[in-house]
Amino acid sequence: MTLTQGFTEWVVSVMDALGAPGVGLLVALENLFPPIPSELILPLAGFTSSLGSMHLVSAIAWATIGSVLGALALYWVGRAFGHERIARWAAKLPLVDPADVERTVAWFGRHGRKAVFLGRMIPIFRSLISIPAGIERMSQSWFLLLTMAGSLIWNSLFVLAGFWVGENYAVIERYAGWFQNAVIVVVAAALVWWIVARVRRNRARRAASAGTAEAG
Repeated sequence: MTLTQGFTEWVVSVMDALGAPGVGLLVALENLFPPIPSELILPLAGFTSSLGSMHLVSAIAWATIGSVLGALALYWVGRAFGHERIARWAAKLPLVDPADVERTVAWFGRHGRKAVFLGRMIPIFRSLISIPAGIERMSQSWFLLLTMAGSLIWNSLFVLAGFWVGENYAVIERYAGWFQNAVIVVVAAALVWWIVARVRRNRARRAASAGTAEAG
């Protein structure tokens, strides 16, 4: 049995035991732990609905409730830590420039609402975006509204796809897995590039400081 098959069986067992609320629980966990793929959970919910085990609308509704609750938990994590504490931590990290925190804050200030809404439709990012929203104390009403709207679109697409495909669910499972893996590869490549660029910049700064000290 492959890891994906084992995960699929576990998801189905949760849905069989809890019904539509089980979908909400699984999606909430996916928000808190991004490696859990909603791209597999949601079509399975649609497939289960096609078998008559749960109502389609209930599956979508509970998936959206789970998305909102998971996102809200991360929002409050960010809000509890706050901007100043994150900035202090950033100053102590070897590859992080406190100025990056300020730039991130400024970027979120310009694109916060769009980022929260569109971020709900991007794997991994849809979980992480909740933290800066909390740090910057984005209006909770707006956060909930945008999270619900973006999640409803994302959840509906995948649940309906699983419902329509029915017994050919494995097709969605395969392509959804490829999609998630592609996003992970892009994120990993961007992270490596960022680390290399940061190390080079720090070395250049140290060399420049040493040159200035010698000249003085």
